[in-house]
Amino acid sequence: MSKPIVTLATCAALPQLSEDDAPLPDALAERGIEPRVAVWDDPSVDWSAAGTVVVRSVSDYAPRREEFVRWAESVPRICNHADVIRWNTDKHYLLELEKRGMPTIPTVWLEPERNLSKHQVHTRFPAGGDFVVKPAVSSGAHDTGRYTAVDAVSRQQAIGHAMDLLSQGRAVMVQRYLESVDQRGETALIFMNGLVSHAVEKEAMLHGPFRGEVDAPEEVAHARQATEAEWRLGEEARKAIHSYIKERMGRDEQLTFCRIDVVEGEDGLHVMEVGLVDASLYLSTTPGAVDNFADAIAVRAFW
Repeated sequence: MSKPIVTLATCAALPQLSEDDAPLPDALAERGIEPRVAVWDDPSVDWSAAGTVVVRSVSDYAPRREEFVRWAESVPRICNHADVIRWNTDKHYLLELEKRGMPTIPTVWLEPERNLSKHQVHTRFPAGGDFVVKPAVSSGAHDTGRYTAVDAVSRQQAIGHAMDLLSQGRAVMVQRYLESVDQRGETALIFMNGLVSHAVEKEAMLHGPFRGEVDAPEEVAHARQATEAEWRLGEEARKAIHSYIKERMGRDEQLTFCRIDVVEGEDGLHVMEVGLVDASLYLSTTPGAVDNFADAIAVRAFW
């Protein structure tokens, strides 16, 4: 009997996976699986022979989202499912979570088809405090900047940032920056096949305006014990995501991996983002996390 094949999809910049995901192939081999690693846009790869494909380090998808989604749709067995990938690679998904009762960060959406002027963009920024400008399609903190509403120079930088993104045909999100991120960071809650795996604290990443990818911030995270309230919100968000997938996509299955980022606001906890595609799962921060992920993948491989 041949071993099931699992191919971990990565990007050309990380052809041997990220450092965080590097232990996965050995963990899969220990479970009787033949592990492979392939770059998602490598034309020489035969994805029909790739077995179960698990999307990992594909941080280059944002500028080529449609191409990436079409690739995902062409792969016979992919985790998470291609329908989920299409939905989660555009942060408009937050609107759906909001409709389902999730406390998300209040967001002003600037759509390129509205052809907003600089003045119109300016009037949509907060009147006080710090705020964030970022594209609706992005990976990590790429193309994201933090600005100060009452500083004229910072505000002009924010207008320039937003207008540049809009000129590229990219939808823009404007969100108030929560001070608690500087004080306590964000909490990432990781689920595998619907089960709790581990949690980490992510340190603040944004400290100023966007200055290009050379200046893109690095993510720093370490293990922590999430509070009962954080896990409760994470579970509610996970159920909301699952109900959406079931109702809109006709799929009643658990997500192989799901990362839910939560943050403390003035009026309680909020869901910051949900990662179902290329999200780092911080496997190196917590003992047993690699095994949890390998077990979740094995369920799919032997299914």
